[in-house]
Amino acid sequence: MILVDNETKIDLLNNEAIALTIIKMMRERPDKPVTLGVHGDWGAGKSSVLEMIESSLKDEKKILCIKFNGWRFQGFEDAKIALIEGIVTSLLDERPALSKAKGAAKDILKRIDYLKAAKRGGGLIWNATTGMPSPDQIETVVGAVKNFGKNPSKEDLEGAAKQFSGLLKPAEARRMPEEIEGFRQEFKKLLDEAGIDQLVVLIDDLDRCLPDTTIETLEAIRLFVFSERTAFVVGADEAMVEYAVRRHFPELPASGPHDYARNYLEKLIQVPFRIPALGDTETRIYVTLLLIGAVIGDEDEDFAKLISAGREKLKRPWESKPLDAAAIKEALGEKAEDVQEMLALSDQIGPMLASGTKGNPRQIKRFLNALLLRKGIAEARGFGDDIQLPTLGKLMLAERFMPTEFGQIAANAASAGDGICKDIDLLEKHLSDTTTPQKFDEGSLAEEWVGSEIMQEWASLEPKLGATDLRPYLFVAKDRKDYFTASSKLGRLAEIVEQLLGPKITVSSMLADIRALTAPDAASVFEELRSHIMGNGDLTKRPPGADGIAALVEAHPVLEANLLDFLEGLPQDKIGIWPTGGWVIKDPANMARFDLLMARWSSVASNKPLQAAATAIRKAKK
Repeated sequence: MILVDNETKIDLLNNEAIALTIIKMMRERPDKPVTLGVHGDWGAGKSSVLEMIESSLKDEKKILCIKFNGWRFQGFEDAKIALIEGIVTSLLDERPALSKAKGAAKDILKRIDYLKAAKRGGGLIWNATTGMPSPDQIETVVGAVKNFGKNPSKEDLEGAAKQFSGLLKPAEARRMPEEIEGFRQEFKKLLDEAGIDQLVVLIDDLDRCLPDTTIETLEAIRLFVFSERTAFVVGADEAMVEYAVRRHFPELPASGPHDYARNYLEKLIQVPFRIPALGDTETRIYVTLLLIGAVIGDEDEDFAKLISAGREKLKRPWESKPLDAAAIKEALGEKAEDVQEMLALSDQIGPMLASGTKGNPRQIKRFLNALLLRKGIAEARGFGDDIQLPTLGKLMLAERFMPTEFGQIAANAASAGDGICKDIDLLEKHLSDTTTPQKFDEGSLAEEWVGSEIMQEWASLEPKLGATDLRPYLFVAKDRKDYFTASSKLGRLAEIVEQLLGPKITVSSMLADIRALTAPDAASVFEELRSHIMGNGDLTKRPPGADGIAALVEAHPVLEANLLDFLEGLPQDKIGIWPTGGWVIKDPANMARFDLLMARWSSVASNKPLQAAATAIRKAKK
């Protein structure tokens, strides 16, 4: 079950109201030009609104609706000309008879060819007498001289100029402003001949374009702004368009009494619409519809009834009435039994998902896709029964919106033998029973979490996780991080290990923390340091972690035997002199073991530095 993240005509957000309002405004004065903006953050649903507008107008005979995606044209050709030509060619495609006539269609296509040539020629200035460019000018037109080789002759250039002169006859030569005005007049004639009352152009994904493409598209729209019977609907995030304006016009003041970038956009967009973010109730309804649609299919007739029920509730979201079990039963009938888990899940994660995503539909959909994908992976790998969607959803909320706390939970659970995070259990008991205060160990995670408002909100969500084995859920979350490495299992001790792998001055600053360790924790830290040293490829020099082990053994003498086991296991042919000194050993039995080790090393002929250092140690003791 994957939720497709494309623009859609299936309205789960009641955004059709925006689409119909825009259509109504355009149709009030179809003879007048108008430009409307559909604004909103990335993923707010702008493309879907444009899709609904296009769908609503498709059967209107006197209205031609054209959709243009600037992002798709980026990098292929000048976006300004691509939009102009796209509008005209779409018009001719819809009215094939026009292209056969000798009227406005022929003239306007000639105008477009001129604009292309002017663009490619760096803004050619046409010769006022002949009506065509000189050989020097034509040489700059890439398409005209591409096939002449590296050194075109004068005859070649003159021939190209004659071919190029077909774009405009001598009597038709104009300056660029006159040419643009002529384009507008002929475009008006083209609409007349096509029998079109209003041309609607939908501009999508403008905020995805590079600054130059964005500006070129806006400049092309300006060409039509004063053309009668044209309506442009621009879907874009205003902030991204303003950024493009600033980048394209760097000489504009960065700030001042007037925001020049915003003024540029406001002069072009006469009527702005901003898609509102989803609130708690809207998010819960949206999540419910998405999840149920994933189970029974978007095309299901009963699902259409459920959408209608949801949209009725979305008309008055302030009344906080989400889709409940009764509404789902009424719409879906017997199918309602198959989607109860999805209803519970939406009730559970909806409020926090609305807050964390700031009501952004695309972010909500991405979260749900990740949730369903992980559940699917667990099933494919054979442990799907160990994964419950409500539990996975709750953990993923923490992973997405509280990454620090989630890391603490994961490390705690991964290091526990049963996968249970006991600090969650303490926090849940504290929140459920306010009459009996819970006692928290000083410095524990539970003591830290109880002071966090967002952590309390998360812990209050169902289901409770205090007695849940979280290991299957952490395993399926390995796409982000492996929580079952040795360092991950250390949990809160991982930070101490990291410090003890540092230089001697860092180790010295950790002495108080080392002494505060319990005996089992100290043993775990020792083993992690030993493992790190043994994994070091070069043991000829004192490796990171050796100073940490020395400090750890001095603070916890019970680890002296562990130290001797470690030293005795070192490869004597491949080590430097560092293992022969720097250790504090107090127990007589362990001192005797160390003396025997020095005696063995003092006779290692294959490692002269180690042999000499061990011999010196023995002599010093005598």
